Amino acid sequence: MKTSVWLKNVFLEAGLEPGGNGSVETRTALYDLKIEDGKISRIQPAGEPLEAGAKTMDAKGLLALPSFKEMHNHLDKTYLSLDWKACQPAVNLKQRLELEAAELNDLAETAEQRASAMIGLLQSKGATHIRTHVNIDPYIGLKNLEGIRSALEVHKDQLTYDIVAFPQHGLLNGGVPELMKEAMRSGATMVGGLDPAGIDRNIEKSLDAMMEMATEFDADVDIHLHDSGHVGFYTVEKLLGLTKEAGWQDRVAVSHAFSLGEVAIAQQEKIAAELAETGVAIMSTVPITKTMPPIELLDQRGVKVHFGCDGFYDSWSPYGTGDLLEKVSRYSELYRKSDERGLANSLKFATGGIVPLSDEGEMLWPKIGDDADFVFVEASCSAEAVARTPERKAVMFQGRQVYGGL
Repeated sequence: MKTSVWLKNVFLEAGLEPGGNGSVETRTALYDLKIEDGKISRIQPAGEPLEAGAKTMDAKGLLALPSFKEMHNHLDKTYLSLDWKACQPAVNLKQRLELEAAELNDLAETAEQRASAMIGLLQSKGATHIRTHVNIDPYIGLKNLEGIRSALEVHKDQLTYDIVAFPQHGLLNGGVPELMKEAMRSGATMVGGLDPAGIDRNIEKSLDAMMEMATEFDADVDIHLHDSGHVGFYTVEKLLGLTKEAGWQDRVAVSHAFSLGEVAIAQQEKIAAELAETGVAIMSTVPITKTMPPIELLDQRGVKVHFGCDGFYDSWSPYGTGDLLEKVSRYSELYRKSDERGLANSLKFATGGIVPLSDEGEMLWPKIGDDADFVFVEASCSAEAVARTPERKAVMFQGRQVYGGL
């Protein structure tokens, strides 16, 4: 049975107009949107007649933004919903992994509970898609995967998601390859990898194993790459070659990729062109303590760049808010985006590439046929929302409110 509702008085960006001293300003207007079976079927200026007896919801003039995509998260690691606990200091990555391993069994018992708390927080900040990495390791096998799948299943009518089978303690570690394959047969949707040099100590063997698994299960890839400098750069180059050989264009992502910002500009330009040609995406958390990949250069060269909040309030870090808009605001401040279009265009890193207006002022979003996925805020335009990160008043997924109230 077809369901429909009119979403009235939605504040949308409608175009651009000249401002002072050669600048531009965003032109906005109120619209009524008809939503049928979770998609936008009609857009008209607010106040025009609706069908007699039509069901309505009132957005009360709130600005609508495209909903957010959380593209790098660890639902299984968070301490959310448990009592407060600060991190235990570690002198290096090896010790950090040992400390994490020591608590895995205890945490596995509350995986679904903790993941549900994280999902709720991410939703309240505007996310309607979550890509979560889930530890697959020799300590607890698939326990985390089971809990995360259960939590996501409860929310299946409120968001979409990817589950990355993530070999946190090494892909080449003992029986991990078989555990990873079992995970792919048990609900994981993507194949992960981790630091082929720093953790697996064999770049070629680690990358080969990851890509072989991806092709075996016809799955996309998302590898964590913290390996720095020329070692990390070489790893990306090898991955690009394997991606082409496997025909896996547009199906591979590299998370973190700090090394891309640690080499000469000429190398950054070269790798950006290759990433764009191969469709390999970069996932960044916009860190303040690490060298970032050259996001602006990558974006200008056509590389797909997405933001994520990573793990937070867990054994790795007590910090984090789950707010992708805050990540966009941090990026904009770091890259000195202070004009209207620079701020507004930065929103795409949180929305999967969607922005309301083109640089010429054409209305790109929303359009008839789009999913009715919205974040509602009190702001005059998306540029202001990026700069000031206002409270999310309501979040809608496929025409259903999943947070707040209209």
